[in-house]
Amino acid sequence: MQENKVKQIFQDLSSGNIEFFEFPEPSISNNTVKILTKKTLISAGTERMLLEFGKSSYLGKALKQPEKVKEVINKIKTDGMKTTYEAVRTKITDPLPIGYCNVGIVKEIGSNITDIKIGDRVISNGPHAEVVIVPRNLCTKVPDTVKDEDAVYTVLTSIGLQGIRLLNPTIGESIAVFGVGLIGLLSIQILLANGCRVLAFDFDQEKLDIAKELGAETFNLSKDASPVNYGMSFSRGNGIDGVLITASTASNDPISFAAKMSRVKGRIILVGVAGTNINRADFYEKELSFQVSCSYGPGRYDANYEELGHDYPFGYVRWTENRNFEAVLDLIQENKIRPSLLTTKIFNFLDASIAYQYMSEKKSSLGLVLDFISPNQSSEKLESQKKKEKEPPIAIKNLGSVEQENISLTNSISFVGAGNYASRVLIPAFQKNNAFFNHICSPRGFNGSKIAKKYGFFSSSTDIEPILSGKDDAVVIVSRHDSHAELAEKFLGNGLSVFVEKPLALNMEDLEKIKATYYKVIADKKILKKPILMIGFNRRFAPFSIAAKNLISSDREPKVIIMTVNAGHIPLDHWTQDFNTGGGRILGEACHFIDLARFLIGHKIKDWSAVSIKSENIEFVNEDKSIITLNFDDGSIASIHYLANGSSQFPKERIEVFSSGKNIQIDNFRRMKFFGYKFTKNKRLWSQDKGQVNCVNEFLSSIHSEAAPIPVDEIFEVSEITIRIANYLRSN
Repeated sequence: MQENKVKQIFQDLSSGNIEFFEFPEPSISNNTVKILTKKTLISAGTERMLLEFGKSSYLGKALKQPEKVKEVINKIKTDGMKTTYEAVRTKITDPLPIGYCNVGIVKEIGSNITDIKIGDRVISNGPHAEVVIVPRNLCTKVPDTVKDEDAVYTVLTSIGLQGIRLLNPTIGESIAVFGVGLIGLLSIQILLANGCRVLAFDFDQEKLDIAKELGAETFNLSKDASPVNYGMSFSRGNGIDGVLITASTASNDPISFAAKMSRVKGRIILVGVAGTNINRADFYEKELSFQVSCSYGPGRYDANYEELGHDYPFGYVRWTENRNFEAVLDLIQENKIRPSLLTTKIFNFLDASIAYQYMSEKKSSLGLVLDFISPNQSSEKLESQKKKEKEPPIAIKNLGSVEQENISLTNSISFVGAGNYASRVLIPAFQKNNAFFNHICSPRGFNGSKIAKKYGFFSSSTDIEPILSGKDDAVVIVSRHDSHAELAEKFLGNGLSVFVEKPLALNMEDLEKIKATYYKVIADKKILKKPILMIGFNRRFAPFSIAAKNLISSDREPKVIIMTVNAGHIPLDHWTQDFNTGGGRILGEACHFIDLARFLIGHKIKDWSAVSIKSENIEFVNEDKSIITLNFDDGSIASIHYLANGSSQFPKERIEVFSSGKNIQIDNFRRMKFFGYKFTKNKRLWSQDKGQVNCVNEFLSSIHSEAAPIPVDEIFEVSEITIRIANYLRSN
């Protein structure tokens, strides 16, 4: 099946270069909208800052992000230099999608969306791409009388609008605006429409001239006169009522000047990026209020609002980010603000690299618009023209799928999912074991295509049909957790061997379906080559785990195992903490250690108990601060302390085994100590080895031998017990 291709702009953070990629058109989910882009706006402030960051040296990058340097140092201490280097390198070299001001036509809608229809013209925070996928709450319909040239500024304008809402100006108040870039000039228009007197501060006279034309009084900070005195004079000696800081600078001057020119109980709102070393005396004596504005408004970065589409009650949160979008469009429609007056230049989308070069060289440039459909061309004509073109006008990295013929190579593997763990850990593990990469499927298109190019996959797409209809030896499922069970059942039913990155299922119902499908396929005499079901319990394949197992297996007495997992904090709104999507951390990660205990002891788990911290704090996750006790048939016990409230400087995973007067201690799968064992030396690895490569090797070997690396009964046993423990902790 031939898929549509789309182009998108990315930035290489390691070099700062702007790159185009072409890949299969992304697919939508229930709460998202697919938009055919007409125009996008380059956000000069944000995107110029990204360009400068990308072009700086590694030292320069580190100096700009000192908090990240501390994280790297801590990771080196716990995980080792090699693991840390690979993680940092992956992060820096990963192309970054840019752009967040988009206007286009709705091409497709998710099943949960009823108030937007195909063909509607909408604005969104979609990136610079021919086709974008955005959540419903991050797009808004454009009134018929509002032109694309103005509508494309909506999202950027809403950033200033949210800051103004926090400032809460009233008619006649004196408001100072520091920084008259795009957001500053758009904010000035809103403030003037609100009946305020506005004083604009900047170093750029060209931009100040525009502010003056809009109706603001101006002050050039490069002159010798005192900005504080000028502000006091502008406020008729009373002090400025409110200050909006939209500048991008490391200097503390904007906040310092703002405080000194403000009246008693004045308000200062930071929208841009500025130094925040506050002089207490300036704020104390006048009882000034200071607040940082968050992007487009309430709902921003809230997964329940943005991704799941749960709106805030209108009566309690009047101005969400989506309703701010609507308000901006109303202001444009009523001619209260005129964003397109700030457009410096319009470029064809395919000339974006020229646009970014122009932005870098012309510091006074403001609105740079990328046009995806030429003014006198319909989308049909444009598509017709594209087909006739032999070569695109710029270099485009084609990440699209490749037409495949019949493939019958050993260890032909396809992947479903292209997230961070897949690209950084699992796919390299398969590569080291000489797997042939056939197909990769990722719903958003780019991630899968990027990985396909990097690791040499034969093809990529946004659906699983090529895998179902292919002739692979196995498929690896490394998508989001809520999709694992359905995909595993589907591929097993098709006779494919399946490697599922944990968890296998999020509930008992789905687990039973997988079991039924597996045993049905195994019993089917028509299927000559029986599929292998494997789950990514890699800890049991770690060299230190195997060494410990070999040492204690001859001990006849029951053993005691203590596992301390310093899991680290993950915010409540992260997808892994969502029980319906990620399953929570017991199902998502603690399952590793339940399986490892099962492996080390070598006997069935007889029963279990669990307890977790309890807190009424709604931001506090209870289940990832738990103690789980497992009792085995041979009398052994294992205690798993899965804790998310420890220090990042403490080892992340510590395994302690007590057996027949001897002890084994494994620290973070880098160090192994022995107590009471004669002629056994302590071990240390240069880099952490959690067994991923060995795990994959065992799976690939099993595909042809049909001898499962983990007995399927153990997989089902550990999966069932993990589900029951997670359910118990949530209900008690």
